[in-house]
Amino acid sequence: MTDVTPMLAERIDAAVRATPGVRDLYRSGSLVSNIVGAGAAALGLRDGAEPVVAVSSEGPGVRVEATLGIDFLPGAHETLHAVRAAVGEVLEAEGVSLSSIALTVAYVHSRENLA
Repeated sequence: MTDVTPMLAERIDAAVRATPGVRDLYRSGSLVSNIVGAGAAALGLRDGAEPVVAVSSEGPGVRVEATLGIDFLPGAHETLHAVRAAVGEVLEAEGVSLSSIALTVAYVHSRENLA
């Protein structure tokens, strides 16, 4: 397996964003690392347009981390399964195996905000 390319992270990011039920995607990581990243973008050291989904080499495959804001419906269970399937499809197309995946639901939009 070669190093994780930014293009793979971009493809996974796009697939997660396109998954029905996913409304928002947040940068994974600690508060401190997110503040440092935002500062780097503000100083022009980072362009700020890089994928939000974290993809890193792990053993024979990759580890994928995503923090999601989801719609009230279809629900967390269905949405997380759909995200996992979307990530799997991208990796299969690239010939890369999934070592682990960490999906965190950070926010569930209320039923009243369905649009």
